[in-house]
Amino acid sequence: MPPTIDHAAVRRVIEAARRKGVDLEVTVFEESTHTAEEAAAAVGAEIGQIVKSLVFVVPGEADDLEPILCLVSGPNRVDVARLAAVLGRTDVRRATAREANDLTGFVIGGIPPIGLDRRVKVVMDPDLGRYPVVWAAAGLPTAVFPVAPGVLRMLADANVAPFTEERRQADLQEAP
Repeated sequence: MPPTIDHAAVRRVIEAARRKGVDLEVTVFEESTHTAEEAAAAVGAEIGQIVKSLVFVVPGEADDLEPILCLVSGPNRVDVARLAAVLGRTDVRRATAREANDLTGFVIGGIPPIGLDRRVKVVMDPDLGRYPVVWAAAGLPTAVFPVAPGVLRMLADANVAPFTEERRQADLQEAP
């Protein structure tokens, strides 16, 4: 039986949005929307409209890790050096799957931009702003919600900054 909107992880996301005055329309699918390609196909959107929630870490106090959540447009990849420059840190690295789960309370593929276990620094890819609506994970690899990029930024308390790899000119000509 597929998970429903009544799943605890999805409820956390919905409740986090409601606390900021936003009602989300969450869709739960039978099949995984774990990858950006799967999510785009499932919702009938362009891959650029899919928000990948990627977790990076920097050392914190007392050997703790401080999570950084990157909201990335589907076809883009994080440039760790650019991300480090945006954060003003040199010690940034991608979180392991276990670290991502432990630091956010969600599994990879379903990490939402809101409703996390702790306060997290969030940076948002400016390319998401090219679309009127983007689709983000809603707490499970099978759950997503549509949201305007400006609302996403507000919900996640995100800073918009260029931290992705430069795209080749040929890629830019194909992009919408």
